Amino acid sequence: MMTLEKITAGMGSAAGNVHKDIYKAAKLGLTDRALPVRCASALCLMEMTKHAPFIYTTEIENLSQLCYRAFDNSNYDVRCTVAKLLGTVLATTQNPPKEFAKGSSKGGVVKLMSLEEALTVLLTGFLRGGNSFLKGTGEMIKGSSSVSREVRVGITQAYVVLVQELGSLWLERNVSTLLAHLMELVASPKATTSHVDAVYSRKCVNFILRATLGRMIGEKAQIAACKEITQLIIKHMNNVDVSGEGMKDVGEGSQHVLVCLLQELGCLMQSLSTTCASIILDTHLNLVDAVVAVLLHPSSAARLSAAWCLRCICLALPSQLHPLITRCCDRLDALKSSPEAIAGYSCVVSALVGCVQKTPLGIPHMRGKVLFNIAEELLRSASQNSRLSLHRTQAGWLIIGSIMTLGVGVVRGLLPRMLLLWKNSFPRSSKEIESEKARGDAFTWQVTLEGRAGALASMHSFLLHCSELAAEDTVRRLLLPIEAALLMLSSITHIVKQYGQHLKASTAMVRLRLYEVLALLPPQSFESHYTSILKLLVSEFTLAESGANTTTSLLRTMCHADDSVILGTWLHHTHHKAIEDQLQPNSASGSGALEHDPTFLYRPLPEGETIAGPLPLGVAVIDASVVLFGQMFPLVANKHRLKMLNLFGDMIRAAKSQRQEAVQMNIFTAVLSALKVLSDNKASFGQDDVKKAATALLLGGLTHPNSTLRCASGEAIGRMAQVVGDPRFVAEMAQNSFDKLKSARDAVSRTGHSLALGCLHRYVGGMGSGQHLSTSISILLALAKDTTSPVVQVWALHALSLIADSGGPMFRSYVEPSLALLLELLLSVPLHTAEVHQCIGKCLQALITTVGPELQGTNSSVVMVRWSLLCGCGLVQEHPDPLVQAEAITCLQQMHMFAPRHVNLSSLVPMLVRKLSCDHLLLRRAAVSCLRQLSQREAWEVCEHALSLAQGSEEQEQVLTMTETGLPGLLFGLLDTETDCVLVRHVHHTLTSMLQALATSHLNLWLTLCQEVLTSASESGTNEGSGEVGEEGADDDMVQIHTGGEPDPHPSIPPRWTTRVFAAQCIARIIQECENNRAHFDLALAREMQTTKMKGDYLVLHLSEVVRMGFMGATSDSDELRLEGLHILHLVIEKFAHIPEPEFPGHVILEQYQAQVGAALRPAFAPETASHVTARACEVCSAWICSGVARDLNDLRRVHQLLVSSLAKLNKGNTKGLYNESAATLEKLAILKAWAEVYAVALKGAGDEKMDDHVEDDRPEAETSTQPSEESLLSLVQPELVALSKSWLAALKDHALLSLPPEFSSQLPHDGGAFYSNECVEGVRPYYRSAWPPMLYAAALWLSSGGFDKAGGIEREELDTNSTAAAIAPSTTTTTTKSPEALNTDRFYLLLGICLEWLCSPVHSDDPERSVVCLRSLETLLSSPWPAKIVGPNASLTTEIATVMHRQVLSSDHTDVHQSAVTVVSLVVKSTQHALDEEKRKKKKHKEEKPANQECEGCEADLLGEGKESGEINTAQSLVFTALQVCLCTLVRHKPRLAPQVVASAPSLLAPPRHHAKSHQLEALLSATVTLLTVLPNLCSPAGGVAILPTVLYLLTGVLRECGSKSNPGRSLHNTPALMTKVLDALATLARHPYARDPRSKDQWCNLLQSALANIIDLSKTCEDERVTDEVVVLRGIAQLILHAPPSVSRPHNLQYPAINLFKMATQHPQLDVRIQCIQTLESIFSHTDSEISTPYIHALAPRILEYLHEAHTSVTSLAELQLITESLSAMELLIPRTLPEHRNELVGVLVGVMVGALQDTNRLSSVNHPTRQLHQYALARLQKIGPQYPQEFRAVLTSKPDLRLRLESALRGQQEAKSKVDNSLAQDSLQHQPTIKLKTDFSNFASKT
Repeated sequence: MMTLEKITAGMGSAAGNVHKDIYKAAKLGLTDRALPVRCASALCLMEMTKHAPFIYTTEIENLSQLCYRAFDNSNYDVRCTVAKLLGTVLATTQNPPKEFAKGSSKGGVVKLMSLEEALTVLLTGFLRGGNSFLKGTGEMIKGSSSVSREVRVGITQAYVVLVQELGSLWLERNVSTLLAHLMELVASPKATTSHVDAVYSRKCVNFILRATLGRMIGEKAQIAACKEITQLIIKHMNNVDVSGEGMKDVGEGSQHVLVCLLQELGCLMQSLSTTCASIILDTHLNLVDAVVAVLLHPSSAARLSAAWCLRCICLALPSQLHPLITRCCDRLDALKSSPEAIAGYSCVVSALVGCVQKTPLGIPHMRGKVLFNIAEELLRSASQNSRLSLHRTQAGWLIIGSIMTLGVGVVRGLLPRMLLLWKNSFPRSSKEIESEKARGDAFTWQVTLEGRAGALASMHSFLLHCSELAAEDTVRRLLLPIEAALLMLSSITHIVKQYGQHLKASTAMVRLRLYEVLALLPPQSFESHYTSILKLLVSEFTLAESGANTTTSLLRTMCHADDSVILGTWLHHTHHKAIEDQLQPNSASGSGALEHDPTFLYRPLPEGETIAGPLPLGVAVIDASVVLFGQMFPLVANKHRLKMLNLFGDMIRAAKSQRQEAVQMNIFTAVLSALKVLSDNKASFGQDDVKKAATALLLGGLTHPNSTLRCASGEAIGRMAQVVGDPRFVAEMAQNSFDKLKSARDAVSRTGHSLALGCLHRYVGGMGSGQHLSTSISILLALAKDTTSPVVQVWALHALSLIADSGGPMFRSYVEPSLALLLELLLSVPLHTAEVHQCIGKCLQALITTVGPELQGTNSSVVMVRWSLLCGCGLVQEHPDPLVQAEAITCLQQMHMFAPRHVNLSSLVPMLVRKLSCDHLLLRRAAVSCLRQLSQREAWEVCEHALSLAQGSEEQEQVLTMTETGLPGLLFGLLDTETDCVLVRHVHHTLTSMLQALATSHLNLWLTLCQEVLTSASESGTNEGSGEVGEEGADDDMVQIHTGGEPDPHPSIPPRWTTRVFAAQCIARIIQECENNRAHFDLALAREMQTTKMKGDYLVLHLSEVVRMGFMGATSDSDELRLEGLHILHLVIEKFAHIPEPEFPGHVILEQYQAQVGAALRPAFAPETASHVTARACEVCSAWICSGVARDLNDLRRVHQLLVSSLAKLNKGNTKGLYNESAATLEKLAILKAWAEVYAVALKGAGDEKMDDHVEDDRPEAETSTQPSEESLLSLVQPELVALSKSWLAALKDHALLSLPPEFSSQLPHDGGAFYSNECVEGVRPYYRSAWPPMLYAAALWLSSGGFDKAGGIEREELDTNSTAAAIAPSTTTTTTKSPEALNTDRFYLLLGICLEWLCSPVHSDDPERSVVCLRSLETLLSSPWPAKIVGPNASLTTEIATVMHRQVLSSDHTDVHQSAVTVVSLVVKSTQHALDEEKRKKKKHKEEKPANQECEGCEADLLGEGKESGEINTAQSLVFTALQVCLCTLVRHKPRLAPQVVASAPSLLAPPRHHAKSHQLEALLSATVTLLTVLPNLCSPAGGVAILPTVLYLLTGVLRECGSKSNPGRSLHNTPALMTKVLDALATLARHPYARDPRSKDQWCNLLQSALANIIDLSKTCEDERVTDEVVVLRGIAQLILHAPPSVSRPHNLQYPAINLFKMATQHPQLDVRIQCIQTLESIFSHTDSEISTPYIHALAPRILEYLHEAHTSVTSLAELQLITESLSAMELLIPRTLPEHRNELVGVLVGVMVGALQDTNRLSSVNHPTRQLHQYALARLQKIGPQYPQEFRAVLTSKPDLRLRLESALRGQQEAKSKVDNSLAQDSLQHQPTIKLKTDFSNFASKT
């Protein structure tokens, strides 16, 4: 067949003469017994279809009959292939090849089928199967004929293939035809002969609709399809008589039609999400009304589907949810007497309430209570009217069950009423049960049982959704009804016998609900009932009471996921899962439908499912019993375990044939479930007899003909070995299997025992089963060679892969032999046994993992293994079967993980990309998973190799077209067609990895790609790669104009909203990825880089595109996309707000986008917008206003107006009523937060204005120009401030209450807070958590900028911020008005509490931004006078605050946190200082009134400070101590060398911060710390001051040392750093301190100052190379102490001489600047008033200076020399007045001599250098000063030295002349121009002589 296929393909139409013969052969092959032959024949015929017209003209009837027969007894592959054949042939009839169209005119015209006929071919097959018309008539009359399920599944696939072949364009145009046809199929009685058949047929139709409407067409076309479906629903409902009389014949078929239509409509709606708003709100269509009308349909299936559909609509458009619930409640009320209405509307209500948790904003809280009242009323009134009682009971309990899903908030208040309802629905005692049995009839029993089942269902829902309410007491009360149910069930069989079999279903339902409830209760609570429950369970799943052979559906899921090869569970991972499930051997698998269990309307769906499909009751009960048995088995005593296991054995032996198999399956599932729980709980299995019984039971299953049972037995034996945990048991089991395998010849036992070996290894692990390893492997290798039985090979290879996986390093020595065997098998096993190849792939994976990283090695054995493994992978990859290819891809993926260099990406990547377009889901999953791994490491290479595919593959037919966007573009396209959630997740990951690696380097590509995805959907579909816009006005969703003028039948789908959301997220990611390079955010730099480097692409150059994408997202019709769009705009504002526009200096780049931002924000504030969107928009608004981009007030007004309009929402009553109250809270808090941010910026702007424009910023020109806008910004905020400040404080109060620990919950106000209601406390906490910081800061700013003073005035109008009642009805309130004092205190403590709570919590230390906000707020508060008055006197509070700051310094790594903490401590210290001064003043006053024995003034008052008389400071309560700690930690963390021993004591706490601060920040921080240190002694008493002084001085001298350290790079001597000045000032302050002269402390104080002086002198004592500290710093420090301390400090010789020596050394320093500074310092000492201090220095150093002046030459070469001479001269001048008059002559003589010596000859003045000239000027000026000051001495000198006199006179003359000249020239100059630069030194004297 394969050969024939190749011949046909190769020869094309040339082989026309043999086509008939080939056709005959293929016809036979299609129904061959060997399934691979069928596949091959189908492929051959498919190839022939392209060339032989007779196949799709004359032969089509016969061929279709053949295909139906080929479907009988087929497997999955055959069904897929034959369906493809049938679909393709039928599609060809609609769309024949061009040759046929041309050639048909030659012979007679051959008529092609019409579309109707083609579809009818499939319809007849579906309804009649492969029987010819006549043959079937007899059977039809008998009514026995039903078409096999396999045929139906095959035909279903053929329908899909037909539509796919015809293309999405065809589908769009023919939606109505297809829908009508499929509805005709479902309506046919033949398709729905039994309930199960009906379910299966509906599934088939829904599968066709999902695969076509759900996947093939874009959103616009889907919306059109929704309209078609709605019209069909209306048409069908018009034929149904809702009253239930007449027209009964239509009913049966129409219900199935409606179920299919509603289900598809629901699925479409849910996938469209909020984009479907247009059709839901379309009043002509009335879609919702059409669906609601179905609720009155007589059939329950239709009603349930309508409920489900409405649930989907509400999930898509949550704003419909509450109105619909309200509407249905009203209808329930109005139509109380119609059973259908009660049933239908209650279903909808429960479905809608069940989906509330999935919507972002919920429903109003009260609705839960209202619904509960309705349900209670239904239950109460059930007994009043017997016609309605059953429906009312079911409806009441259904609604109550759904209310439980609303969660704890709603249910807590209803619990007491619930418990009462549950209690009353069951008999209270055994007496009551007896009396129940005696009375009643069949009907009352049915109602009773339904009611009890309903009560248990609501209990189950309660335990599932409100588990935290199920405390011990509640559980105890729940057990009463449960016990009653157990009692009733134990005697129910008698009642069922008495009143008829129809009660069986109701009792089964009660049992099911009971098992579900028990599975959720803590097992120890019902310990006393274990035996009765186990009896029920065992009889349930051993089918003791039931005649049917029902099996559980759980067995496959209980087995290990890796066993899919032998179980065939991989079918669950194909697209055909929905229909293939019907063919699974378990009973009723795949036949899930809502009719089986209405509670699934509100139960949460398992992940990945879109439609709820509860299994039929019989299966569901067994499943529940198996699960519960598994949970209880580990809890019961040994004797019970033994009894049950023995019973199981007996039951299996007693049953016969099929029943035996069913019983055995259920028992094995139950045992497996128990073993799983045992191993999860690490429990023991029990004594030996229990083990023996279990082993006997399980070993029996290993040789069962049913493969699933064998698999379960193997799995159970492995699990059992794990639970028993005894090596002997493992050995015993392994030996048993060895023996069996050696002797057995039949395939069944060989397969079972080989799997048992694999499972033993899997669960015990390599170490535990090491000794059996070689035997196991040798046996399995031998079995794998058994080519006669492929089944044995599969199981043996599978077991081998399990052993290799678990063996780890112990398996390493067996890799080579195993590998040899695998390669041999790959070459010898025929291709059609794909399972063997699949297992070989699994083994290869296990071997690769075993060898692991060793694969990178180079020694010969490893190289051999690596080559063999790669060959193996290559061979597996060549296999045609998709599952085998998927294994090959996984092998290569493993290979790449361990040895990336040896995997050839250039061949692997193109192969993976091709696989993306295959039909098989598992293969696509494998390909994407592999791409995901590759792109994490080598994204760039992967994209390059993928692009090579685009160039190379023109000749191949490719489904996915590769365009210039490369692989990323392809993956984005994949997102639109894939529905599998795992695959979509992997595609997302892959794209994200690529983006992170490539976005910055290939910016243009990624932005274009995202832009195409975002824009092409809003314009009507364009080709994904083409970039140009297609037909704008095209009617169809995806028209593209191709070259031939024919539209392409398979255009690509325009991106769906989910893909667009992902694209928008990608844009946001790109912006964040670009953060590392400044050029991305700086236009000037980006342009410069582009011109200089000629390469590079920068984000800022694409800003307009990014803004446009944000704008498109923000204004789209999908809420998710709007949120992402707003997020993009927010990021853009954040990153680009301050980027200047190079072409317009003084402007920023974002100014040109004001219109877009305004327009993007406006729709978000529309009244119908959902709250979470408005909340996000508020953030963007505040960011925009705060960014200062909009200069002009009028530009700002647009956005500002939006915020003003939103203030109206703050009034309490104004919620839309559509959503939960927490949604209103979210919105209100977002509004307040936005305003708070704006206010903070406005105030800051105004503050900067008041100070000066000296602001450090990168763009001074822009800064000055934003000032006006911020000034005016305050004027925009001002009008709202009063209201806003109240709201901020109220919201902060709410936040404070909500953040109380749970034990204080009783203190919360009963009616809720200002912005939340009490019911939704849990929901709103996160909103408050995200919103409070800006409000806190704003409130602090408002209070400190005058809010404290206004307190009284504002509150006069409104009594209290919290009493909202006052706002509503001012007349009624009688609250006492608080005084302004009390109000202010409350407010202050509220803000203080919030700050400290955040700063103290251990969880929060990693969020520096918030900590900074709290600290800033504290700074703001404490710096205003009012709080300072409260804080100052309160010692414990000040210490508390300081302690918290200490903690911040230790725990945070951010300099700004440290800075704020130090500032806060300084402010606290300042306020304490004020309070202390106040107290001292009072005390002094008090003293003055009592004049008796005044000792020293202020003595007593000083003792008020810390330390009192003794000087002992209580460290626990001392502010000074804590403040010292803060200073120490701050200094030590930033300058660890200050005190290495401190750092060593707590290295982790005091480590240097991880975030490096900028030098100016660090400088400011250290300066603040030093200042704080200096004021601390003021808080102490004299003795206390002495106690802390050592620490203070130690730290100060340490900082001084650091300042002067030679390694300090930012230090030049001329600009003294601020920090150094601060330290010197601090030393001076301490030296001058009153306590230094206070008799009680001066001795110690001075001693300490002496130590400090000694310490500073020591800094420079070491020899030259080691000297760490700069001389100047040392000299200045010494000078400060000499000058300011009491004289006794510096007088001792051992301090004085070293100090003088240092000065001496400095005056001879080689560096001039050191000498200059030294002399400047000396000047300050020389001029000291106390001669005791200055004299020694004058004696020692003045001669040195004079000596220098004599040596100084008259010509000066540098400015530094000049400065040195002038400084020296001025120092000497200072000495003149201090010299005794008799010696003054000499001194003046010397000085005048030096100065006159410096004068130049006036004629040479112009020729000398600049410094010399300056010196001349200086000397002249000084001489003119000295002369008049000391006239006698001056005259004496000049007369004694006439040459001096002459030089002086000539110099003066020269000056006179120069001056007159200058005056003339200046007069002329000033007329010409004004000087442009102001010079610091006035050089006007130095005009050169012309």
